[in-house]
Amino acid sequence: MPPSRRRTLRAAAGSVSAALAVSAALGASPAALAATAPARAAATTVAADAPATFRFVDIPGSGGVTLKGNVFTPGGYDATQRYPVVIMPSSWSLNDLEYIAQAKNLADSGYVVVSYTPRGFWLSGGRIEVAGPQDVADISKVIDWTLANAPADPHHIGMAGVSYGAGLGLMGAAHDRRIKAVVALSGWADLIDSIYSGRTQHLQAAALLGASGYLTGRPSAQLQQTLADFLASRYDKEAQMIAWGKERSPDTYINQINANGAAIMMANAWGDSLFNPNQLGSFYDRLRVPKRLEFRPGDHATAEATGLFGLPNDTWSDAERWLDHYLKGEDNGIDREQPVELEPTTGGGYESYASWADVATTTRKLALGRENFWGTGALGGDAVSGWSTRIGTNVDSGADGGIMFLSQLADQLAKIPPMAEIPLLPRAYAAVWQSGTYGTGQRIRGTVHLHTTLTTTADKASFIAYLYDVNPLGVGKLIAHAPQTYIDRTPGRPFGVDLDLFSTAYDVPAGHHLALVIDTVDPLYITHNPIGSHLTFSSPADDPSWLSIPLN
Repeated sequence: MPPSRRRTLRAAAGSVSAALAVSAALGASPAALAATAPARAAATTVAADAPATFRFVDIPGSGGVTLKGNVFTPGGYDATQRYPVVIMPSSWSLNDLEYIAQAKNLADSGYVVVSYTPRGFWLSGGRIEVAGPQDVADISKVIDWTLANAPADPHHIGMAGVSYGAGLGLMGAAHDRRIKAVVALSGWADLIDSIYSGRTQHLQAAALLGASGYLTGRPSAQLQQTLADFLASRYDKEAQMIAWGKERSPDTYINQINANGAAIMMANAWGDSLFNPNQLGSFYDRLRVPKRLEFRPGDHATAEATGLFGLPNDTWSDAERWLDHYLKGEDNGIDREQPVELEPTTGGGYESYASWADVATTTRKLALGRENFWGTGALGGDAVSGWSTRIGTNVDSGADGGIMFLSQLADQLAKIPPMAEIPLLPRAYAAVWQSGTYGTGQRIRGTVHLHTTLTTTADKASFIAYLYDVNPLGVGKLIAHAPQTYIDRTPGRPFGVDLDLFSTAYDVPAGHHLALVIDTVDPLYITHNPIGSHLTFSSPADDPSWLSIPLN
């Protein structure tokens, strides 16, 4: 790991949320924000004392739509010189002022940088299409305009962005061969697996995206209908919603991305409330291009938030190194580093791995056991099969995934994740299994998997599985969780359940133990248990229930 990475800037620089950083970017003048960006030595010939030039522009998009944007150009350039290009689409509900500090920083080091507001938001024309075909066509139009109106090198074009801008960058890599490098920060690969994982509507995520879209833009008729069907749990429209989401998912175009060959860097937070880490890990595994994957503590866009001020920030530092290598050809070593870099949610500095599969070196399978007098089953040890446990539905047991943004931001800044007092959880509404106390620390790395058997008293059922790190006083800190919904099931007929919890990197201290909790209500999700229904989890002798823990 190079010395610049050992600085471990993340905690000091991460004290401001993404929302705060963006608000400041929108409220401050371009000059004031640009002044916060640290100066960098130019890799391309630029006059040493000449400031980058800045201008607002109108960019013709596809279908006659006008996109609002701005351009930074290296100062003191020769009219005959051409510079590498970075295209930066703004985040959802934000505009092209979002990247002022980072865009100037890049321009000072020798890039032409074009930021633009995607169609449907703020003053850009058109309707919000959520990375649909019109948005993809806009990317190529922005590149065309840049080559015609700026000293841009047509052979060295990249994209970088946060959230919506990240997803657009990946979509651009699939559809425009001129793009040679992409930096996708807090983006998505599979839109359906992001906000509809386990066939469960992610309520807070969808509501926030919908509300902010209406507040700052003009949703298309198709988006309005899809969002309405989604929030109303219209499973009769599920096929249409999935088709809509897949069309807007970079994962759908993985073969095109691989064929086009753009170098892809992705960086997200473990607790991202919009785009969970599982869908990115799967996408990363199938990339056959130069690639890099980074995970840090926090929620959506909080890990890179302070970089929007131009403050020192590890995520943006790596982003610039990535662009410098693949657009400028700088030999800065990023291509020789281990391509998977993780920072555990519990702290302890960065860890580097050769691949996503190498994050876990072993897997421990813990059997789920019969509940005792106190209503708690064993997790591992001498747990045996041949049992069943039944819980009621539609009552929140107190085990929850937290509140969007706030809970994971508290974990990022103060190491205070969502917590629950495990002994006090009502066993009538929560199934609980606990392991023995660990004499040594347990380094959980990767994706926890649950296998069990479920029987419902209704034709549909939802549950949420949680894994907790429990201290000697019984206080559990949430390690990972995930929801699951089943529709059109035969009441009374058992069926197998396999559920991946959201991936993580978490260190369980010596003297603590693990607890698996399953209940049926969480404020993050829409659940589908009819009133009065019950769920029965069981462990038949021929198909025992277990929980696998990935360890390093």
